[in-house]
Parts: sequence; structure tokens; C-alpha cells
Amino acid sequence: MDINFILIVSTVVLIIMFDYTNGFHDASNILGTLVASRAMTPAQGVILVGIFHFIGPILGGTAVANTIGKFVEVGNLPSTLSITVIFCSICGAVAWNLVTWWFGMPSSSSHALVGGLIGGVVAAAGAGHVVWGFQQLASGHVTGVTKVLLSLLLSPPIGFVVGYIIHKLMRILLRGARPSANLKIKHAQWLTAAGLSFAHGANDAQKSMGIITLVLLLGGHISTFQVPMWVILVCAFAITMGTISGGWRIVRTIGFGIYRIRTLHALDAQLTSGGVIFLASLVGAPVSTTHVVSSSIMGIGASEWPKAVRWGKAQEILGTWIITIPGSAFMAAVLYIAVKMVFGIESL
Repeated sequence: MDINFILIVSTVVLIIMFDYTNGFHDASNILGTLVASRAMTPAQGVILVGIFHFIGPILGGTAVANTIGKFVEVGNLPSTLSITVIFCSICGAVAWNLVTWWFGMPSSSSHALVGGLIGGVVAAAGAGHVVWGFQQLASGHVTGVTKVLLSLLLSPPIGFVVGYIIHKLMRILLRGARPSANLKIKHAQWLTAAGLSFAHGANDAQKSMGIITLVLLLGGHISTFQVPMWVILVCAFAITMGTISGGWRIVRTIGFGIYRIRTLHALDAQLTSGGVIFLASLVGAPVSTTHVVSSSIMGIGASEWPKAVRWGKAQEILGTWIITIPGSAFMAAVLYIAVKMVFGIESL
């Protein structure tokens, strides 16, 4: 059997596994607010989030997939080498997802994917095969790694500020409300959680869609970078299955570790996160659900009672965010070097 075909199949299966780990890793951020506010039981939350995670990638377009699939240049490498690089890169991202899940840290799957790709490509072919986009930024054109990093770096402060403002406004609007209003707010979370799940699916599943499409292009199975429908469906299914599995360690961190989430906090966090992520999906910006949800909760807490925000936990999460790209890049680079030594693959 052709080695390229085996590599392509193995890499596609691994990317689907990454989508699965992304599902139980990042869906935990959505379930955390639902469970902590008692708007739904864990079982109800998993079903709702799973359904809209599946719909999101199908209806959300492919703008993010195009961004992710084009920030590394491996098309001019030998086919076997280029696919091996992507395989090792995804392995690094999956390994990082599993490590941070084990320790209950809500790190970014987006950061892990970006770091893994950068590490694998640099180890195999050098930094020149990564589309950094720094020069294009000077001319006002945002592309490549620069676009990805700007999306990931700007989304947390945007989530914090929007969460702060929305919670302030909601408290003003509900100032004279009776305690019975909490029941209506809980019911409203069915809509806001569905919207956030749709936005997350539309943004995060597209990252895997972009990489699978790149692998198919490198293997000669498609002639242009256009995401096939079967890829959309498979990625939607994988992230949904991951969601159903549930990352309950991270649910506890998001729901209880940053700020004491109650009914209105959860609603405002879902409104904030869903809006920010959906807008990012429309412009092809691959943001981190972990970043946006966590920062929106911090903003909500800061608007109400800053001293009650567990800033120590926030610093711990921030530390995980900072080391995720270099950590996953290192894992991917080490794995590539190991594969190269074992199988005798030549680098450029």
C-alpha cells in the first residue's frame, strides 16, 4: 500500500481525534456556566450543547478553516514530508490537550493547534515555511500567524470588557425585578447556551476542517483549497461526540474556580462569549472559547465584586495560556525529530 495514502488516512484520523479532544475540552467552558447556575442538569446541558455543536460547523461557513489551513507553507515540500509534519504537529496539539485536561486547566485548543503546527514545520523545514505575516501587517494586511495570534490575543480583553458592560447593564435593567425573575433567566439560558454552542462549533470545528483540507490538497486528492462537505460533517460529528463525553474537571474550574457563578452571571457570560465568538467566525478569526468564556466571567465578576474574583486562579489560567503555544510546539518538534530518526525521513 502507498505510504502517502497510509500517512493521509492516519493524519485525518488523528485530526478527528483532535476535534474530539477539542469537544470535551472546550465544550466544558459552556457546560461550566450552565451547571454552576443550575439552569440545566449536566445531562440536559450535554444534549443541548451537543446538538448545536453539530449544527454550527455545517451552517457556519469556512472562513476560519481558510485562515488555519493557509498559515503554514508546506505545499512546496515533498508530499511524504509535508504530511508527516502535519501528523506530528497534530500529535503535539492532542498531547497538550490531554495533559491540560488531566490537570483540569482550561487551556486553549486553538493555541495548541497553532503551536503544534508551528513547531512541526519549523523542526522539519525551518521558520521560512511559516506564514508569519509580520511584513504584511505593516501595509495593513492581516494574515498568517499574525492574524491568528491577534485573534487569540485580542479576544480575551474584548470578552472581559463586553462582559463587564453587559453585566452592568443587566443589573440596572433588573434592579427592581422580583426573585421569581431568576426562573425566567434560567430558561433564557437555553437560548444563550444554544447560541454559544453554535458559535463554538462554527469556529472551533473549522480549525480541524482547514487542516484536513490541507492534507487532502497535499496528497493530491483535491485540486484547490475548498473544504469538502464530508469533511464538514465528520468534524461536526467528532466535536459533538467530544462534547457528549464532557470534560468535567474543566467544568469545575470554569463554573466554580474563577467566580461564584449564579443565574444572571451565567446568562451574561453566554451572551458575551457567543457574540464575540460568532463575530470572529464571520471574519475568519480563530479565537479560543476558553479565553473568551474565562475572560467574560472575570469581567462580570469585576463589574460586581472585584474582590470575589479568584485572581489567583485567573493567573494560573493565564500562565497556561502563555505556555500553550511554546509547549505544544515543543511537543510537536520533539515528536517530529523522533519520527525522523526512527523512519529516516529527510528534512529540508
